[in-house]
Amino acid sequence: MSQPDSQTAWDRLYIDGEWRDAGTSETIPVTNPATGDEIAAVPAGTEGDVNDAYQAADAAQSEWAALSREERNEYVQAMIGVMQERLDEIVELLATESGSVQAKATAEANFAMADFQSALEMVPPEEEVRDSMYHEDKDHHIVREPAGVVGIISPWNFPLHLTTRALGPALALGNTVVIKPATDTPITGGLLLADIAEEAGLPDGVVNVVTGHGSDIGDRMAGHPTARVMSFTGSTAVGRSVASQAGDALALPALELGGNGPFVVTEDADIEAAAKAGSVGAFGHQGQVCISINRHLVHEDVYDEYVEKLVEHAESLTIGNPLDEDVEFGPIINESQVDQLTSFIEQTVDAGATLETGGEVEDLFLEPTVLSECTNDMSAACNEHFGPVAPVIPFESDEEAVELANDTEYGLAAGVYSDDIEHGRSIADQIDAGMVHVNDHPIQDEPNAPFGGMKNSGLGRYNGEWIMDELTETKWISVQHEERDYQLL
Repeated sequence: MSQPDSQTAWDRLYIDGEWRDAGTSETIPVTNPATGDEIAAVPAGTEGDVNDAYQAADAAQSEWAALSREERNEYVQAMIGVMQERLDEIVELLATESGSVQAKATAEANFAMADFQSALEMVPPEEEVRDSMYHEDKDHHIVREPAGVVGIISPWNFPLHLTTRALGPALALGNTVVIKPATDTPITGGLLLADIAEEAGLPDGVVNVVTGHGSDIGDRMAGHPTARVMSFTGSTAVGRSVASQAGDALALPALELGGNGPFVVTEDADIEAAAKAGSVGAFGHQGQVCISINRHLVHEDVYDEYVEKLVEHAESLTIGNPLDEDVEFGPIINESQVDQLTSFIEQTVDAGATLETGGEVEDLFLEPTVLSECTNDMSAACNEHFGPVAPVIPFESDEEAVELANDTEYGLAAGVYSDDIEHGRSIADQIDAGMVHVNDHPIQDEPNAPFGGMKNSGLGRYNGEWIMDELTETKWISVQHEERDYQLL
């Protein structure tokens, strides 16, 4: 049964190759954050729906894994083809559902296709044969097999890409998948991909999507006994719960969690260039990026100049509806996020910071905000604010900069700006983060580099051979070629 109109009707779940009703008549409205208009109403899936999705994935997995790598890649390539044909639709959906401006929506659609493209190139290590250390005429065969069924719980900020970076490799490596997208972005985070998978002709049960409230089905999704890997992107608080649920089910948790990214600007940096990168890193996608700049750590000798330049960049951004081509800065995803952000700003100003620009809210649009004279313990700095807020903190020495950068529970992404590459690299080496970028902003993700965090920012890595380790299991097969004598141990 095909989706009646892939561009407007998203009122069913996708399980075992069929668009079907949920186990309840309750629906969840999906709204355009720029206008407040309801664009769809998706099913509020139940735990029973989650069970059905995992059952379908489990039933399909062995046959999917039995296909040759080349056969699976043909399906993955077909999904890329469908996405290319529907690129304009995908960009429009990202703009409408997640508040992504055209540049971000287009980039995300291309990232998603790159996720599938890089999955085509993933080749698990070939079977390795080793001689037995203890017995003659015996050898060991070390092989890699698909993990099995992979659960994916994706977020609302990059809903398409942060699903496909797990989905593409999972499929190419012989796994089947159950997706639970974020409540704010159930279309681009899940149902759209189901529609693409169906159009590409994937076998029934290989891709399954259940929409619903995390509070209702999140625990069942994360802790289902069928899942062998649980991929989650989101906050550290929720990630701990997901990891606990997955661990109880003996599934491997692959977690990309919160961040509090520092951006260190040294006294020898090109301040115009640093401020430009700092603006992109702080205000890209309205700051709603786990790897965005959360704190700008700037040497006192160039502090005032950096603040001035950052304010200029913030005030130059064109704010409006992301569907408009010339808009550079869109809305915050929902009212709850706006309330939290304004609270952080107010608390930080009350603590002694200066509001240099921004801070005003209209509907879900929060102006790009720069706060000077901040300290590391102010609300906008010590919390992952996840919005267009740039607290700027002065430092006197490299040692202090590193201390400030590492003074957080998180360790996801960071940036360092310096005209002296060796100087910048020496600071980067001392920052406790899974990803540190010298002379660039930290909103970076490339298929051939490991993506993930340290400390409370997650477990495991995405991309390339690193995600292959997550999505495959190592198996030992020994072969005794000649009969040998046995002794009881």
